[in-house]
Amino acid sequence: MEQTPETALSGPGLDGYALDGRERARLGGRAAEAARRLAGQGVVAVALTWVDVSGITRTKTVPVERLEHAAAWGVGMSPVFDVFLLDDSIVSGRYIGGPTGDLRLHPVLERLVPMAALPGWAHAPALRYAQDGTPHPLDARALLRRETDRLSALGWSVRGAFEIEWAVSKDGGDGFTPACTGPAYGMTRVTELAGYLRDVLAALKETGVTVVQMHPEYAAGQYEVSVAAEDPLGAADTAVVVRETIRAVTIGHGMAASFSPKVEAGSVGNGAHVHLSLWRESAADGPANAMAGGSGPYGMTAAGEAFAAGILAHLPALLAVGAPAVASYLRLVPSHWAGSYACWGLENREAALRFVTGAEGERATAANLEVKCLDGAANPYLLLAALLAAGRDGLGADLPLPEPVDVDPAGLSGAERAARGVEPLPSSLAESVAAFEADAVLRDALGEAVADTVATVRRGEIDLLDGAAPDRIAAATRWRH
Repeated sequence: MEQTPETALSGPGLDGYALDGRERARLGGRAAEAARRLAGQGVVAVALTWVDVSGITRTKTVPVERLEHAAAWGVGMSPVFDVFLLDDSIVSGRYIGGPTGDLRLHPVLERLVPMAALPGWAHAPALRYAQDGTPHPLDARALLRRETDRLSALGWSVRGAFEIEWAVSKDGGDGFTPACTGPAYGMTRVTELAGYLRDVLAALKETGVTVVQMHPEYAAGQYEVSVAAEDPLGAADTAVVVRETIRAVTIGHGMAASFSPKVEAGSVGNGAHVHLSLWRESAADGPANAMAGGSGPYGMTAAGEAFAAGILAHLPALLAVGAPAVASYLRLVPSHWAGSYACWGLENREAALRFVTGAEGERATAANLEVKCLDGAANPYLLLAALLAAGRDGLGADLPLPEPVDVDPAGLSGAERAARGVEPLPSSLAESVAAFEADAVLRDALGEAVADTVATVRRGEIDLLDGAAPDRIAAATRWRH
């Protein structure tokens, strides 16, 4: 097989991911063809995006006629963006920080798409390389590809998707004024913003996103969209496209969209739940979902159970990448369907890990895990890489799941929770960072440069909002992600 940036991550590290002259020429040729097609569609610029450690989507853009050069030789950027905080202040870690150095952004041409909500613009996720063509160790998309390859080497693949929640404000001011007033989950909220929601759906469809459902949510002005499951890289790419499409359509309607984990201190927050299913290819029968058709809990196979158990075991540390903002812990509270206890259960929306079987008759394809304790401040690539690493650890150790929980864990007494092995998840970002730094599996999977930078950025944001009241934390985070 020809080695490309999408197939080269087969080794234990990122060394096989490097660009050489032949690959640069191939990428340039493909980009030239794509640029001609885009120009014919009226596209004048391409946004190359990556998501930083603080969860903010950053970009460099090129005119469409420069796409060929960008694909072959990249677009310059500083490594320092990896240590930006949510307010754009800068910290410095052992591996990243300071004004020196240069990286090159290369568009992922397989995911290049015109943005229906931004006429004249196209979008491509970017891969980040050093000037010599070697991969940047903090490139989260490359890390995710490495984790999918590690699972593939064991004979497994994963399909996943993000549920994205957002809240709509009447205007783009610093405060938040809900753009609709109907009841939670009520049709009134659809009626109030029917034209806006129609335009969101139409723009997503035209951009190539398959929407499964959309509905009003619980909090004031809040909605949720679910999209079709795909491979992990595609799921993370789609999460970025969905959010930027929603943001653009919302601005076009004279409103503002917040994806923050806590839009208002006194209300429930926005989650970004991740759905995952583990698959094995069978020469005789084709792909088989390990979350169904087995003799384990609720029909899981032994491998499906072990994968789920690995994620459950590493949840406290996973929060450092999946609930990575100070505001995340204003959302992650009991009895708010946020999954604040490290437990699992069948269709239990208060468990951090909800097992979804799907309707009888489609369980072979529909059964999956929903990780509920995560939110939209997370870098979706880094989060999925960490989740896959945790699941892979469960597979390797053949971990069993504990007994499922079929009630709200907050309703159990402390003694009952202790007897059932149900522990609360970290209640602060500092606690999750401590768990992350103590988790050898995640540190080994992500690498020391990533582990150090994640901890450095998290501590920077802890210091930034040290002593702040919930209202101030919500305000500081509201429009950043």
